[in-house]
Amino acid sequence: MVASVLFNVDSRQRSGSVCGSVFLISPARCDGRRAALLTNPASAFPLAVRLRSDSGVPIGEAFAFLSGLYFRGKLTYAQAFGAAQVITTDRGLVSPEARITREDLSAFAEVDIATAGERHAGPLRRDAIRISDSLPAHTPVVLLGSIATGKYADTLAEVFGEQLVFPKEFVGRGDMSRGGLLLRCAREGRELEYAPVIGAVRRGVRPPKLPKL
Repeated sequence: MVASVLFNVDSRQRSGSVCGSVFLISPARCDGRRAALLTNPASAFPLAVRLRSDSGVPIGEAFAFLSGLYFRGKLTYAQAFGAAQVITTDRGLVSPEARITREDLSAFAEVDIATAGERHAGPLRRDAIRISDSLPAHTPVVLLGSIATGKYADTLAEVFGEQLVFPKEFVGRGDMSRGGLLLRCAREGRELEYAPVIGAVRRGVRPPKLPKL
């Protein structure tokens, strides 16, 4: 059901972002226990019921359930400061509002990004090129996801070059810490500092824990 969505530059303006950044959000895990619960035909909670319907649910909502704090933080932050696109396992980049069904989610679960090769990289590269061609020069393209491995960072860096950046404060942090940091920044209206992915130190010392909200 879900299909790659051609990026519209004008959509960057809907959030009121000053810098007009584009945010590429890494996917949620689609083969874990929460995914099994969501796709279980016997699950009766509202999201699972809607996922089984013909109209499905927005991928952003489904991934927020699967990943919890981390994806919710990424999506909230991206929508606060620019335009968001979600990385999928084998269908490139889609809008957070793109609707998926139980069958789509099950299909995502069959693809391991780390070993999928061009099955993952091909659609991602295709959509990244479409976005790159539509953007003004020097528009920041912010990867909200891990750069510790090259599973999607390398493909995106091939297309965007120095335009592809990531939050400096991500280095050394775990997923939950990143999610909490992003939610705090969105609440405060404070955008993080970014650094180019190319040439970045991809691993670092774990920073102190965030204070409780």
